[in-house]
Amino acid sequence: MSNYVFLIDQNKTPLNPVHPAQARKLLDSGKAAVFRRYPFVLILKRVIENPNVYPLTLKIDPGSKVTGIVLVTNQGDVIWAMELQHRGQQIKDALEHRRAVRRGRRNRNTRYRQTRFLNRKRPSGWLAPSLRHRVLTTETWVKRLQRFVPIGSIVQELVKFDTQAIQNPEISGTEYQQGTLHGYECREYLLEKWNRQCAYCGVKDVPLEIEHIQSKSKGGSDRISNLCLACHKCNQRKGNKDIKDFLKGKPDVLNRVQKLGLAPLKDAASVNSTRWSLFNTLKSFGLPIITSTGGQTKFNRTRFNLPKAHWIDAACVGDALSPKNERNPINPTINRAASELTEEGSAHFLRVRPRVVETIKLVITKILKVRATGFGGRQRCQTDKFGYPQKHRPLRPILGFSTGDIVRADVPKGKYAGTFTARVCPMSHGYGEFVIDKKRRSVKLEYLTPVHRKDGYDYA
Repeated sequence: MSNYVFLIDQNKTPLNPVHPAQARKLLDSGKAAVFRRYPFVLILKRVIENPNVYPLTLKIDPGSKVTGIVLVTNQGDVIWAMELQHRGQQIKDALEHRRAVRRGRRNRNTRYRQTRFLNRKRPSGWLAPSLRHRVLTTETWVKRLQRFVPIGSIVQELVKFDTQAIQNPEISGTEYQQGTLHGYECREYLLEKWNRQCAYCGVKDVPLEIEHIQSKSKGGSDRISNLCLACHKCNQRKGNKDIKDFLKGKPDVLNRVQKLGLAPLKDAASVNSTRWSLFNTLKSFGLPIITSTGGQTKFNRTRFNLPKAHWIDAACVGDALSPKNERNPINPTINRAASELTEEGSAHFLRVRPRVVETIKLVITKILKVRATGFGGRQRCQTDKFGYPQKHRPLRPILGFSTGDIVRADVPKGKYAGTFTARVCPMSHGYGEFVIDKKRRSVKLEYLTPVHRKDGYDYA
């Protein structure tokens, strides 16, 4: 089942979210209309006096590339979830491209400019644009949800990664002056870095062992750049062989292992840099905020055998129980029901404390996936990779459509006859371009109907 539907009255007062079947009845009976498509919001055609609403808990699992967000009721039902894909790397690439274009233009003009590196001041708590973007997009969606849903509290995973204890678990005191950060286990980091599969054969869902790319007997170190994950068979076959000899017949695998082994800890550093900024931003909403750790999230997820997903991680954010309280001595049937997965795909969590049983239930299987796209740049002259002009970008909408609008195309005839919904890029000659299944389509703008105006995001 998909997400619950948000509901507001005629005065735009947030009401309790309703089941999709109930939302369908409201639309069919004419009592409500569609107010917004993403997220899907209905507006009643009357005012509800003194509405009886129950506050929801907003849970957030921040990530470097994807952030998970869910809404949970007081009874523990997860009724709405989304995954927000950030575009921090795109911002970084765009800034580097702009810097290269400006530098090339200044060099061609051979104009001398005095250095400005000593007169630049940054405010306290400054973040790079690619990092600040992660905080701002999360803040935008919290504000957006607060308009349509009665939110009573916020739970944030205040995760912290340690890249130095990875190399030396016994590190302490002044030894931290030789490196950076603190608090993440080596094995968990390697599982994320190597995509939870063997680095040599690619097998998944088997016990994986920590493997030295260059064996210690041949001078290899315990640094994280020299570690990978391997299944037992590959680990035994490699032994202390040189990586080039072991993968002699697999040049693609060899290049991938060497390249990924030296990959920087960029994702961990970005999460560390933005976690407190996001926390302070959420405090400005005036709602109670509860913080949790990444270890508690993983404990809840693995204890109930849930798959790895960002929105499921967000649902698992919160306090973890100690092992002595996991089983209920009063009712043995609750013990057998723990971690039960129903046929509808809803997972039941039983968090059992002495004489108290709390149930958390995933009542949805389909979620909203959001990808940050931005509103485009102010640059009107589009350049190639060398910085030379290619074409002029129009500033105003074309026949009422702008790049990024989500539209429905009803094509009566021709090569692309049919109906489909996608993002459009309008052209001045009266056609709009779509990218569907990695293929470009060109359709007349007169066949298009607006579904959702551009707001800097793409939805699926």
